[in-house]
Amino acid sequence: MAYTAEKISGNQVRFNFTVPAEDFEKAIQQAYLKERKRISVPGFRKGRAPRKLIENMFGEGVFFETAFDILFPKVYEEAVKAEGTKVVDSPSIDIEEIASDKDLEFSATVYVVPDVELGNYKGLKAVQYLPPVSDEEINRRIERDVETVTTRESVSDRAVEDGDYCNIDYKGTLDGVPFDGGTAEGQELQIGSGMFIPGFEPQLIGMNIGEEQDINVTFPENYHAENLKGKEAVFNVKLNAIQVEVRPELDDEFAQDVSEYESFEEYKEAIKKELEDIAKENSEVKVKDQLLNQVVDASDCDIPQAMIDDEVSQIVRQMSLQFAYQGMKFGDYMRYMGIDSREKLIEHYSPSATMNVKQTLVLEAIVEKEAIVESEEDLDEFITEYAKQEGRETEELKKSLSEDTIEEIRSLIRKRKASEFIFENAKIEVKEEEEPQLNAQEMVKQFEEALDEADEQEEKEEEK
Repeated sequence: MAYTAEKISGNQVRFNFTVPAEDFEKAIQQAYLKERKRISVPGFRKGRAPRKLIENMFGEGVFFETAFDILFPKVYEEAVKAEGTKVVDSPSIDIEEIASDKDLEFSATVYVVPDVELGNYKGLKAVQYLPPVSDEEINRRIERDVETVTTRESVSDRAVEDGDYCNIDYKGTLDGVPFDGGTAEGQELQIGSGMFIPGFEPQLIGMNIGEEQDINVTFPENYHAENLKGKEAVFNVKLNAIQVEVRPELDDEFAQDVSEYESFEEYKEAIKKELEDIAKENSEVKVKDQLLNQVVDASDCDIPQAMIDDEVSQIVRQMSLQFAYQGMKFGDYMRYMGIDSREKLIEHYSPSATMNVKQTLVLEAIVEKEAIVESEEDLDEFITEYAKQEGRETEELKKSLSEDTIEEIRSLIRKRKASEFIFENAKIEVKEEEEPQLNAQEMVKQFEEALDEADEQEEKEEEK
């Protein structure tokens, strides 16, 4: 088998194949052996008719299609591998010469990962907003630690107060008749949590342990049970127990219980540093996205539709998993969005998919141009972090990864390094303030101004 390969556009390659007559003959014989049992010839049992007789009856090319199907995958895959071509779709085949006792000649045109004409990716400008960490943020973070050491204790010498945790039995009725879901024993309820029907919890305030009383409520008009919407009900309630939260004092002892620090001031300062680091990391991610979008906008590549369709499928798979994890159906979301066909699905997600693909291609082009490589330490660090997230041992996870998966990880690391390269070579203005939020009118104004500038530039170019 001989072949030539030629790039006919930025995203297409054509392979021209010549298969020697003797190789094609072998494929025809294989096709005959494969197909003869399906061919009826008078005077012969199925599968017993000679090949020449069948060819005389049905034409010389009766086995050509099957022979080609047998031959093609091997020669095509060998050529693709030898050329290092990254195909993204099934090839379009054009048979130029096919006959017995002659060389088989055909071409296969296939879409490939497109060439990228990179725009400027060094010296870009961006603003990084780093507002100071507020006391409110610090207190919210400390509250998370407070909750981990907060306990409860029983109270028996007073009546229920707002905020208490109550253990109750209750039985609800409509016009004196019990209804489904209206009865429970040992139910825990925090007063003021809003977990029960509006008006229920406040009526428990003032009750004592062992006491019973009727509570009158009205179900909301938007209640989930159709038979209870807007209905007046009576709940007979018995109070079994009262508990209150015991919150720790925010002192050195608390700091020692929840952290490695000896004093509360050291602990609080560490919390502040933690929040500052998180804010900085998040702001850097945002700036990196902005810079990458600048590079994408300045770059050019002709993306095959197959790559966009594949990315749409990937987006849909990820969203389906997310919905399933949350106990919801992605199909219900699609119907809500008015997406009732694959065509509409592709149309809906194509802009996001196109941007994702172009970002990947741009980063890969920078990796190649800047000769960016990953180290074994980079790989080990990535796998260790992933193992930590999955709750697995690093070595165990590493042994379970296939070569293809390892290569995907290496590629991901290289792309991350490319994004870091853009960031490190950019001119970043850091502002220690909140990022201004554009309102809709301001966005429209900026868009119109950008269009006006583009029109002016176009007029100047035409005058030249």
